[in-house]
Parts: sequence; C-alpha cells; structure tokens
Amino acid sequence: MTNTTRPALASLEAGQTVIDTMIPVSRADLIAYAAASGDHNHIHWNERYAREVGLPNVIAHGMLTMGSVIARITDWAGDPGAVVDARTRFTSMVVVPDADSGVPSTPTAELALTATVGAIDAETGVVRLDLTVHAADEAVLGRTQVKVRLA
Repeated sequence: MTNTTRPALASLEAGQTVIDTMIPVSRADLIAYAAASGDHNHIHWNERYAREVGLPNVIAHGMLTMGSVIARITDWAGDPGAVVDARTRFTSMVVVPDADSGVPSTPTAELALTATVGAIDAETGVVRLDLTVHAADEAVLGRTQVKVRLA
C-alpha cells in the first residue's frame, strides 16, 4: 500500500516518529522469497534441518527482513525511487515457527518497526530515518538508517 501523498519536508523534525508498525512474517513469505531470490537454503524452510545445525527453528532470510522494512519506508515516502541510501547490520535471527493453525500463510513472527527522523538536510531535500527493528523483543537489525529524498 503506497502513500499517495509524499510527506512534506517542512512538516518533519528531528526526533519525530514517522512509522510505528508491525510486519507479519509467515513460512509462506519465506517460500515466496526463496523462489524470487533463488536462496533455497534449508534453514529457511526445513525445521528439522534448521534444528540439526543448531538453530531454534526455521529463520527468515536476512534480506527478506531488510526488504520488508524498506517496503514500509517506500510506502511512507510514496515513491520507491525516493530511497537514496540504506544501511544496516544484521544482529539477530527472525525465527519463524510453523503456524499453529496449519495454514502456511498465517503469520507466525512479527517485525516491530519504528522509524524516527534522525536528520534533515533541507538543502538537498533528504531525510535520514533511524530505524529500530525487533522480533520477539530482540533487535534483529542494528544501526539501520535509510535516507529518503522528499524534495
């Protein structure tokens, strides 16, 4: 769902929270991402294998996590081309257990995303958003910043 009106640079201020949302992640999302990316590593879909290699369960692809977050930023900005820079550190895994309902598309993990205005460069029209991203109360992305051109 893309924002039809771009945020006005003049209406933003440092410290302002512009996004505070939950992003659901399901096993079906992992399979779809594997098909799109070509990353069919067993740790992303086979629970038995994931446990055998020491993981607590199946885990989400790191780039699926980052892509899901960036999608919310582009929705807010109203234009995917507005993102001019993005950086992060992967700090923990997003564990995606099997759905209790047996329906594979049922979300079984959630990413908590908060985006706060970190800096505004009025001359270039670029806003730096500082992001926090948690799953199960643990930071999964760290030092995440996205620069968005709004003007």
